[in-house]
Amino acid sequence: MNPGGRYACDHLVSWYDRLPERRLDTVTTVVLHATELPGFEEALQVAEETARESESGRGVCGHLYVDRDGTVHQLVPVERVAQHVQGHNTSSIGIELINRGRYPRWFDAGHQTPTEPFPPAQVQALMDVLRTLRADCPRLTDLYRHSDLDTALVPATDRPEAKVHRRIDPGPLFPWADVSEFWAGLGRRP
Repeated sequence: MNPGGRYACDHLVSWYDRLPERRLDTVTTVVLHATELPGFEEALQVAEETARESESGRGVCGHLYVDRDGTVHQLVPVERVAQHVQGHNTSSIGIELINRGRYPRWFDAGHQTPTEPFPPAQVQALMDVLRTLRADCPRLTDLYRHSDLDTALVPATDRPEAKVHRRIDPGPLFPWADVSEFWAGLGRRP
């Protein structure tokens, strides 16, 4: 794959070449995220801001972003190690679904239930991406939600005595049963 890959490549982050390279046969896992932001432009802005604020010049973002209308953008080539989930980046691909989640009160104790559903076009595009990745990455077997891997609790911003999950994405409105069943079917041989 070239740096732009199979997806719209007009949004590669400016610092992607600072990320370590890897072979696709070392990728074993896909991690699903929700941006918890209003839209793609805000997600791109956050990725660039986190790079400017870091000592390494590398930001936090997923490899692929799936917008509500099914548009897929690649911010980091899958041959690079993106920073999207603590402790699991080296062997994983991060897919971000554009969704408001808990925005803008991510850590308020009284605002922990997202209300935005995931549109059918977005879910279908995700499944198409998963199918492509499964074909491109020979050792790819595992699919996780971000919340499965990052289970840390943090003090709530509105009530510090209360604890909330640092990450809940993609969240309870994500059709996990359907997507995980689809994923399992990709691993079956006819």
